[in-house]
Amino acid sequence: MPNHLAHETSPYLLQHADNPVDWWPWSPEAFAEARERGVPVLLSVGYSSCHWCHVMAHESFEDELTAAYLNEHFVNVKVDREERPDVDAVYMEAVQAATGQGGWPMTVFLTPDAEPFYFGTYFPPEPRHGMPSFMQVLEGVRTAWVGRRDEVAEVAKKIVRDLAGRQLDYGRAGVPGPEELAQALLGLTRDYDSRHGGFGGAPKFPPSMVVEFLLRHHARTGAEGALQMAADTCEAMARGGIYDQLGGGFARYSVDRAWVVPHFEKMLYDNALLCRAYAHLWRSTGSGLARRVALETADFMVRELRTREGGFASALDADSDDGTGKHVEGAYYAWTAAELREVLGDEDAGTAMAYFGVTEEGTFEHGKSVLQLPQDGPVVEAARMASIRERLLAARASRPAPGRDDKVVAAWNGLAIAALAECGAYFDRPDLVERATEAADLLVRVHFDAASGRARLARTSKDGVVGGNDGVLEDYGDVAEGFLALAAVTGEGVWLEFAGFLADLILDQFTAEDGTLYDTAHDAEQLIRRPQDPTDNAAPAGWTAAAGALLSYAAHTGSEAHRTAAERALGVVHALGPRAPRFIGWGLAVAEALLDGPREIAVVGPADDAALHRLHRTALLGTAPGAVVAVGEPGGDEFPLLADRPLVGGRPAAYVCRHFVCAAPTGDDRALARELGAVRS
Repeated sequence: MPNHLAHETSPYLLQHADNPVDWWPWSPEAFAEARERGVPVLLSVGYSSCHWCHVMAHESFEDELTAAYLNEHFVNVKVDREERPDVDAVYMEAVQAATGQGGWPMTVFLTPDAEPFYFGTYFPPEPRHGMPSFMQVLEGVRTAWVGRRDEVAEVAKKIVRDLAGRQLDYGRAGVPGPEELAQALLGLTRDYDSRHGGFGGAPKFPPSMVVEFLLRHHARTGAEGALQMAADTCEAMARGGIYDQLGGGFARYSVDRAWVVPHFEKMLYDNALLCRAYAHLWRSTGSGLARRVALETADFMVRELRTREGGFASALDADSDDGTGKHVEGAYYAWTAAELREVLGDEDAGTAMAYFGVTEEGTFEHGKSVLQLPQDGPVVEAARMASIRERLLAARASRPAPGRDDKVVAAWNGLAIAALAECGAYFDRPDLVERATEAADLLVRVHFDAASGRARLARTSKDGVVGGNDGVLEDYGDVAEGFLALAAVTGEGVWLEFAGFLADLILDQFTAEDGTLYDTAHDAEQLIRRPQDPTDNAAPAGWTAAAGALLSYAAHTGSEAHRTAAERALGVVHALGPRAPRFIGWGLAVAEALLDGPREIAVVGPADDAALHRLHRTALLGTAPGAVVAVGEPGGDEFPLLADRPLVGGRPAAYVCRHFVCAAPTGDDRALARELGAVRS
């Protein structure tokens, strides 16, 4: 019999709708039920492509005895962290403060007033490796609740007080300058893995936002070490198992420091960020590998994540059926030597094994290998390699595919729009610009809630139907970023207009008087603490994503209010950049744009003039950090940058400005290229 999740739209919640556990969605009704029954709340937070979430579901939430105990002694609440990042952030902060670590599934026990008092992540069905079993945890919590409720209540209230005391105030910390960014680079150099690329040890995550900072820092200062770290890291990831060598696209992270074995789920945000980072690396260096990976990743997103409505789905699962009915992580992607021989024959299989680093023993589990591109691999004739790839892809397509989470998350679609629009412009792929435009159209059509009178951005949609949760700060910042990139590429001012609408809402709904930012709007649901996190996670922090969008919008329009808000928000980079650069990479990248101006580039001329298109493309390929680009007819009213920018000698011209003060215009695309930094044609 379905539980209270049966009418939800989240694919993750619907995966649990037929559990014997009587799950509730996060709602006032669930906590009212707990108060009426006098029982605690079990809060379980996860997401659809989370491997250990699936494991705990199969082991415990599908078990009749465990479910019966849960239903009798708790009100059980399931949350999709991707739909409710605010709920996830608040309780994850408590988990990390109490245990020193976090992860998903997140398991938190709450009072009926939503105050947490006991924490954990995954719990096994039997005691294992020093962990208690899930049933032992449930029995212990139940015993404490019945026998020591006053003590439990006091613990919960102390935790809430401690969380409330963590309010951040960086609005007066000052604007980061060259010294702070140089110190951040030094800190990254200390953490850099010179052997394998990337930062830190295992597990190793793609440092997308840090790569963007390194590329911008090199563009502004000429620091070769910054460019080298970015280039070597990107090459190591592209050659590793974290990158899908057959189908393109990146897995979530590597379980080892050498990028060999990934955690196989593929997330939209990772691929959007990495697609753009590799495109920017190509823009700086002309690397053929970077170009290939950027395009393959863009094509992966379009082929495997695009929805019927034109948006992009959230993720592909790590697990899939291994052909025996058992769900196994990596079953879709890994190969044994015998499987290669079966598909390719002995001779081509031998070539493929050497080329992709496949061994008889396997580099993964059960004799399977994850395909890589070793540095010392053989040189294989292009046509032969294309044939090998084609046959392997066809064989892989016959395997049971990983599940897909079809919900469209606004923030992550904003990141995808920016990546696809820029790749389309850089690599002469108008189809990618069209896909970016279609995704932007979906966000405007479905996610903008103008009918209610609240004029807000919804966090998610599915099958073209808007979800019930308001967007958080990252949605506003990342969607504005995507719209601004699309405006620069297409010359359609409507996207600047929509970005301005979002920027105004950031000022109105997410910004405190001292300039600090919150992850939820002023009138959002009140949780035990208003979430506020300026550090990057898997994607840019909402705080610094908003700062970047505000800065770019100010550069387009000359708005002092938006620029001042961006500068005040970047106080967090002044405070944290030198101390924790790995965790505020996007903030550092935005700070580089601030130090460079950012430059404002107006390209004017008739729409059908080839010289205009050359200048526009050159402007887009400039490496000046965070530069904004407007293109159109002279005096066009869609872009303020075009006002009072005439043709030069009757020919198209480009104006490069800072704070609307411009250098002499030029109609020479080579001169423009020199002014804007290294570019690639």
